[in-house]
Amino acid sequence: MKKFLVLILLLMNLCVPISVQAEEDTLKLAEKAGSAILIEASSGKVIYEKNADEKLPPASMTKMMSMLLIIEKIDSGHIKWDDIVTVSENASSMGGSQILLETGEKMSVSDLFKGVAVASGNDAVVALAEYTYGSEANFVNVMNKKAKELGLKNTSFKNPHGLDAANHYSSARDMATITMELSKHPDIFKYTSIYEDYLRKDTDRKIWLVNTNKLVRFYDGVDGMKTGYTEEAGYCLTATAKKNGMRLIAVAMNEPDSNTRNSEVTNMLNYGFSNYYAESVITTKTNLGKVEVIKGKDKYVTIVPKENVSIINDKSKDKIKANYEVKIDDVVAPVKKGDKVGTLILKEDGVKTKEIDLTVKNDVKKANFIELYLRYLKDMLSGEISFKA
Repeated sequence: MKKFLVLILLLMNLCVPISVQAEEDTLKLAEKAGSAILIEASSGKVIYEKNADEKLPPASMTKMMSMLLIIEKIDSGHIKWDDIVTVSENASSMGGSQILLETGEKMSVSDLFKGVAVASGNDAVVALAEYTYGSEANFVNVMNKKAKELGLKNTSFKNPHGLDAANHYSSARDMATITMELSKHPDIFKYTSIYEDYLRKDTDRKIWLVNTNKLVRFYDGVDGMKTGYTEEAGYCLTATAKKNGMRLIAVAMNEPDSNTRNSEVTNMLNYGFSNYYAESVITTKTNLGKVEVIKGKDKYVTIVPKENVSIINDKSKDKIKANYEVKIDDVVAPVKKGDKVGTLILKEDGVKTKEIDLTVKNDVKKANFIELYLRYLKDMLSGEISFKA
């Protein structure tokens, strides 16, 4: 009996180094980074993380939140890509990386946004911040409000550009969450995927823009998102890539140099694409049924998800069994596409993993009194409404 127990203990001891070694091998994905994380964008599944909640200076990765606020303003129709912005003295005086804006210069929102996404222009992002929210201070307030809405627990913004400032910090996990939100706006990739371009092409002040994110050119599938560097922050990078229907987001903060930063982010992406695959559960075009619209011009409307929903399978493990349930609120006219009208609860192997907002497939206006009365008569004559004695 003693020999049997000794044998078990020996086998247990032999197993421990194998497990530890596997963890050590995984940690080498971002060995030099101060913190790092790798997630899948649709599900938010964390594939790898290292000190992911540590508060660190994000440098110019700050601009991802700035770009999110700006593109939300565009998608909501409050501003347009071809709007013309007049550059203030405050914006033109920004130091660090810039697109050499001059006080009083006029430039389109699109070109300024390009200057932010490609060249990381501090002057460009301040000009856009002032245009969208009236002042840089107002914009920063909205940045922090948005951070709370997204559930960012380790983020505090003091400016829209990322130059070092007291109590200006974020974390790898929070940067990944911002990138997930940005990825819901397809237009962002028209800008972040540009490797090189020009501004003021037909003038004597033409400027050549080269993307600070070199992986856009040298890693297949990378189409964003943002680099960062200051002496305090070190070298930072958030990169996102899409292959075979799966989008990954990799964040590395406080790297010692740009080559190490690019290499370790590349290794994270390679690991994710090599070991995991995405399986679509539903898309934004999936018809989840029709519901009655109270006082609507149309009596019924189709319900659809606001986001694509995927599950992420580990290639070395059994396939995940996924299902979902739908909860619909009362839908009252007028209702617009994009308005939340319910919730989809995703479950993986019976465990709740995510909630997705539901919306209507098309806008429904409110019916007038005559329309409602005629519908009532029609329903009564057809037998849909009956009276009991």
